[in-house]
Order: sequence, then structure tokens, then C-alpha cells
Amino acid sequence: MTHPFELSQEIELGATPEQVWDAIATGPGVDSWFMGRTELGTSADGPANLTMMGHTEQATITAYEPGARLATRSAEAPDGQFMALEYLIEGRGGGTTVLRIVQSGMLGDDWETEFEAMKAGWPIYLETLKQYLTYFTGRTPSVMTALRPGAGGPDTVWKIVTESLGVTPDVAEGDAVRLPNGSAGVVYYANLPVNLGIRSDEGLYRFIHSGTARGDVLVLGHQNFAGRDEQVDWEAWTAERFG
Repeated sequence: MTHPFELSQEIELGATPEQVWDAIATGPGVDSWFMGRTELGTSADGPANLTMMGHTEQATITAYEPGARLATRSAEAPDGQFMALEYLIEGRGGGTTVLRIVQSGMLGDDWETEFEAMKAGWPIYLETLKQYLTYFTGRTPSVMTALRPGAGGPDTVWKIVTESLGVTPDVAEGDAVRLPNGSAGVVYYANLPVNLGIRSDEGLYRFIHSGTARGDVLVLGHQNFAGRDEQVDWEAWTAERFG
């Protein structure tokens, strides 16, 4: 049985409405802070597709008001499930902008687990957007996504991840870390046992644990703005650490 839902998020960003629009309404912009690769049209009825790990989730733009509002909606599945997103942009004084995101639709039988996962996931992506607009705005990243199903329970996974970064599972925002490639980084988001965000001079790195109820999947979603493709390196790291 399907179940309706709505989830709202809001963040104030130190960027102009035009910069925020570019970040949420263009493929390269979304690729700079979200997951996978996004294809976005430039008008209503255009595509709004997300491709990750070889799978493409298709959606359609339902509202396109540059600098103000973007809305998308997936096709309705046979059981009635669908997903809709609305981005609302409001410029504020001092060169800041408030972005509000409303996610709604119909979820399936396991709707409570799905809803909680979305609720827990949005904050790190919004903080990643803030980091992008602060440190890398206008630059196009090389995107890396890797999934490791059955990586282990939260305690096991975060012990391995944090040890690899030279810190402990008590890691907090602002802590210095060392990425496996030797690059220095700083924690910009820490919400263990769910997710962890790292910023280096080259990019943004996210480590996400799905939770035991969702298969103990470790998700890596990284953006490198120095033009380096890190897919092979991080796949090798996950295989070595969680093989």
C-alpha cells in the first residue's frame, strides 16, 4: 500500500540567487553537491534525470522559473509511487539567499524506513551545497560514486572509515583529517552513525551508511574539482577495507 509524504528543508546560503539557481537548475551545478550525474532541461516538460551506478531515474520538469522556482516529478509507478521536488529561491540582503526544498509524493509499503532515510540524508547534501558555493562555486567536478552493500553494522563501518581518515568515531565538525591519498581535509559535517562530510583543497567527500534496516550499505559520493578522476582509487579503497 502506498503512503503520501512531504518533507521540507531550508538553508541560508552565502550566494546570490543566480548562483544558487545555477547550482540547483543545471546538470553540472547539481553534480557539484548531490550524488551521481544529473541531466536537466531548460524549460517545463524538459528532462530531470539522475544517473547513478548505471541506473537512470527519469523525471520531468514541471515548473521552470529562473532564479525563483524549479519543480520536478517522476513518472507514476504501477502501484502509484512517485517523487516530486520543488526548489524555491528567495534572495535576502547582504548577498545571501534562502533555498527551500520540498520533497513529496507517494512511498511504498516500507514508507517509514524510506522517509527516515530521506530525512536523515538531506542535511548533509544541503551542507555540501553550502560548501560548494563557498569554496568551489562555478567549477565543474569529476564525480565519483561507489556502493558497498553489506559493509557491516554502523560501529564496524565507522571504525574503519574514521581510522582511514586518522580520527576516531567521535569526530566532529572542524576536525582535521587525512584522506587515504594523503591530502589534508577538514570535517564539514558529522552525524555518525549516519554520514560524514570532508572538504579538502581539491574537493568534497561524503561517507554515508544506510543503516542495518536498509542492508548496511556504505555509500561514497565524492566531487573532485581539480580535474582528477578518483573512481578507481576509491573503488580499490572500499574493496580493500570492506572486502
